[in-house]
Amino acid sequence: MAYRIHADDCIGCGACETVCPVTCISEIEGGIRLIDEDECISCGACAGECPVECISEV
Repeated sequence: MAYRIHADDCIGCGACETVCPVTCISEIEGGIRLIDEDECISCGACAGECPVECISEV
């Protein structure tokens, strides 16, 4: 299972991107982050770091 960022709730802080061990999270429009689900190793580090809990398993 990969993880997904719910863009409507993302505040663009970048916390998830800094903890991703495979650097599969990138910034898109307005600071919102996007996870490359093909590269995600489902470690959950991003979800644990998100201050607004907008990341969940797909």
